[in-house]
Amino acid sequence: SAYRLCTMRKLPSLLARTLTSGTSGSSVLPDMSEVRSRLRDIVGASTNWRDHVQAMQERKALHTLLAKRQEDLPPRRMKDSYLEVILPLGSQPEIREKYLNVHNSVRFGRILEDLDSLGVLICYTHTKQEMQPRSPLSIVTALVDKINLCKKIIYPDCDIKFTGNVSWVGRTSMEVKMHMLQLHDGDYSPVLDATFVMVARDPENKRPAFVNPVVPETPEEEEIFKQGELNKLKRVDFSTASLLKMAPTAEERNIIHDIFLHTLDTRQEGEGTVSFRSRKLPPNSVWMEDAKLKGLQICHPQERNIFNRIFGGFLMRKAFELGWATACSYGGSRPFIVSVDDIMFQRPVEVGSLLLLSGQVCYTEKNYIQVRVHSEVCDADTREHQTTNIFHFTFISENEVPGVVPKTYG
Repeated sequence: SAYRLCTMRKLPSLLARTLTSGTSGSSVLPDMSEVRSRLRDIVGASTNWRDHVQAMQERKALHTLLAKRQEDLPPRRMKDSYLEVILPLGSQPEIREKYLNVHNSVRFGRILEDLDSLGVLICYTHTKQEMQPRSPLSIVTALVDKINLCKKIIYPDCDIKFTGNVSWVGRTSMEVKMHMLQLHDGDYSPVLDATFVMVARDPENKRPAFVNPVVPETPEEEEIFKQGELNKLKRVDFSTASLLKMAPTAEERNIIHDIFLHTLDTRQEGEGTVSFRSRKLPPNSVWMEDAKLKGLQICHPQERNIFNRIFGGFLMRKAFELGWATACSYGGSRPFIVSVDDIMFQRPVEVGSLLLLSGQVCYTEKNYIQVRVHSEVCDADTREHQTTNIFHFTFISENEVPGVVPKTYG
C-alpha cells in the first residue's frame, strides 16, 4: 500500500525520540512565524522591500567572516541542529484559514512552504558561530530529495509539530531530515518524512562557502549519515544518466518499444504495410499531449525570501497546486498526494519575473498518477525563457484512472 511509507523510516524517528527526550511541552515551542522572524534576524534581511538593496550591500562586509577551509570550522553533532516547531492549528484557530482547503483538510502547498523555511533555519542552527550575531552564509534550498506521506488527510483543527536536524554534511552542502506529526487524542502521530538538501554560499549568494562538518555519535546516527552519503552518490549517478546524455538501458528500450507496439493500428492497412505513422489510442487511455495544464504567476515582492529572490517554498506551493489540478482534471476525482521526489532548484527566480508553470501527467498505474511540473521564467525585456525548477508529484486518486500514452519519443 502507498501509505506503508512511514513504517520504513524507523531510524530517523528513533533518532528524533532520542533527541527530544527532555524537551518540554508544545506551549514553549516556537511557531512558524518565529521561524521566519529568526531567519530575517540571522541574515539581517529588511522587512521593507525598498530597503532591500541597502540590506544586501551591508551583507557584503560579512565576507571576512567566511572560513577559508572546512577544517577551520568546529564539527557539530546532529543534536546541535535539532529543532522542534509547532503549527498551532488547534490551539490558535485564527491561523487556520490560511491552511484550509475546500475539502476541509490542510493545504499541502502551505506545508511545503513551512518545511522549506524550517530546513533553512536548521542549517543556520548547525552553522551558527557564537560570536557572530549575523551569519555570513547564504543558505538556499538546492533539492527536495523526497517527501513521503503516510496519512491521506491532514486535519485543519489539530496542532502540527515539525521536528528536524542536519543528517549529513558535504563540504558546502547539508542534508536535512524533517518529520511532521499531528496531535490526535493527546498523542502526536507521524504524517510525513522529508529530506531536503541545502547549499551554503557567500554573503552575496555568488560562490559556494564551507560549512561545519557533522559527527555522528550513536549507531543510529552512523546509519543516518551513511544513508546521506548514499543519497548523494545516487544523485550524482542520476544526473549522469539523463536521457539527454546517455542512451536508454536495454530494459528501458523494451518498455518504450512495448508502449509503441500497443499504439500501432494494425487494422488500418494490411499486415505487411503497417507504418510508424499508423497509430491509435489504446482503450481507456489518453494521449500524453492531452494531459496538460498550464499556469502563470507574476512574482511580487510579497513572495521574496530573506535574500530578496522568490521564496522556494512559494514556488513549491504553486507547482504543487498546478500538479494537483492536473491530477484532478485527469482522474476526474479528488487526488491525494503520496510523495514528492527530486525537486531540483536549477536557478533562482527574481522578483518581478513572469513564472510559467506546465503540469503534465507522465505516468499512471491503477489509481496512481505521476505528474511532472516544469517551471520557467520569462524575461519580459529579452523574451528569453529559462528553466528554474522541475517537480515530480505522485498522487493517488479515489477512482482508477485511464492510462496515459506517449505519442513521441520525447
